Amino acid sequence: MQNENAGPLHLRRIDPTQNMRRFYVLAIQPTLFGGASVIRNWGRIGTSGQSMMQTFDRIEEADNTFERLERSKLRKGYRDIDSR
Repeated sequence: MQNENAGPLHLRRIDPTQNMRRFYVLAIQPTLFGGASVIRNWGRIGTSGQSMMQTFDRIEEADNTFERLERSKLRKGYRDIDSR
């Protein structure tokens, strides 16, 4: 699993012209039964936002979902705050 030890991915999208200040956090956590969960948290910066958890039987499925979501958010203008 590629992102297992990398920790959560913190993304931000800030556009003052649209009064937009958003965050998006992705993480993968193992389950007790050998699978994995993709945990998402998103919302306006300064709020607790919303959360969603998807559980998969195979770790590879969770990794694929993580990567798909990451690509989607980067295409929409979100940037990794840890890569500065």
